[in-house]
Amino acid sequence: MVSAHTSPVAEHRPAEVLVIPDGAAQPIREGIRTALEAAATPVLDSLAAEGAVVRVRTTPPGLAPGSETCIATLLGAPPRRPVGRGWVDAAAYGIEVPDGLVPWRADLVYRSGKRASVRQARDVCVHLGPHAHAVGGHRLLLLAAERPTDRRLLGLYVRVWPGGGPPEGAVPVATTVVCAPGAAAGLGRLLGARVVIPDGATGDVDTDLRAKAQAAVAALAGGAHRVVVHVGAPDEAAHRRDRIAVVVALARLDRELLAPLRETVGALGGRLAVCPDHVTDPQTGRHDAAPVPALVWGAGVESQGPPALSERAAAALAPVAADNLLPAEAAVA
Repeated sequence: MVSAHTSPVAEHRPAEVLVIPDGAAQPIREGIRTALEAAATPVLDSLAAEGAVVRVRTTPPGLAPGSETCIATLLGAPPRRPVGRGWVDAAAYGIEVPDGLVPWRADLVYRSGKRASVRQARDVCVHLGPHAHAVGGHRLLLLAAERPTDRRLLGLYVRVWPGGGPPEGAVPVATTVVCAPGAAAGLGRLLGARVVIPDGATGDVDTDLRAKAQAAVAALAGGAHRVVVHVGAPDEAAHRRDRIAVVVALARLDRELLAPLRETVGALGGRLAVCPDHVTDPQTGRHDAAPVPALVWGAGVESQGPPALSERAAAALAPVAADNLLPAEAAVA
């Protein structure tokens, strides 16, 4: 049995891969299938049937669910206080923060909450001045000594995120993070991981998953012990409240990423884990701190838990800590 004090993966193995489908978990609603239930994912289904399915706490108590918190937890450095998304984005996009200033993440949106375009973000930054940076899509990074006020500009709304410090600590084992520019890249750099951003990695539904798979396989071939592959597409689709796009993103992830990773990890006698960083509700576009379903498959992992990876299937399981998935001591050579 897996509990908060035991792990399904106790033995040493030479290679570990963790895939983070960002925001792929969803609330359970009567009569409505979640994306994990609705997507055609034969590889994920076989991993769940052969491996250990668990339910994981990715949001530390007292903190808000979000990638800056939950990805850090899955990387092995759970925050003890709020992480400022601005620090993460500055590290992700290589923006230097001058002494005396603080990086603040802001979103550029319409009154309805719909996200603005890249071009609109760039136009707004021209008006805001040299300390405003458009870092992708609707995302802005504002450098200021104090939290900038929310404001309306060019018919759009600049909404500034809450503050916080940079993440503390470091990854517990040598880690390579394969991702697009964004939260996973920034956290990886700030926590001491090696970050690889393949060509074509966009962080959205059009990302090149085959390029991410190739980068992960190359890292393993180069001797990496732990590789974390982050996929932002499910979360981006859910924020747009596009339930079908989340399902499509998971089907692509299964076919283009998990299939080659299962083959490689199996050949290496390693372990493969899949765990969303948090719940994202496609009805509201908001995050949720509920525990998420996850799995571990590979050498030394006994089949246990429900035979499918979904919120409903794992609902009765007692939540475990994130470090139960791939314990640090299991990766030490």
